[in-house]
Amino acid sequence: METIQVSAAIIMNKNKILVTQRGYGEFKNSWEFPGGKIEKDEVPEQALIREIKEELDVFIEITSKLTTIEYDYPEFHLTMHCFLCVIKSGTLMLKEHKAAKWLCKGELDRVDWLPADEKIIEKLQLL
Repeated sequence: METIQVSAAIIMNKNKILVTQRGYGEFKNSWEFPGGKIEKDEVPEQALIREIKEELDVFIEITSKLTTIEYDYPEFHLTMHCFLCVIKSGTLMLKEHKAAKWLCKGELDRVDWLPADEKIIEKLQLL
């Protein structure tokens, strides 16, 4: 089974967390933490900064690593490196996602998550 390496941003603003809704593909309409694939020559942090700029048109600052999630989808194995972040500059613009919301930790169960992203929520509840 192929392994795909991705980085995910848990973007914080005071007590709220940015969540995004997919507008394309097999998991269209599911919610996720934004991010994307790590290229061959990148470390997870570099990939995340690049992906967030491409997807949301903002520059982020990574404050710490939260966790690494391992999850088996039917077609591939996902390794997702998850980082706590803040927006450093720019105005949020959705370039690939259908929608975005700022949710408190207690509201994270109000959207339909991608299966791997549900594991991140468990970790966030412990913060």
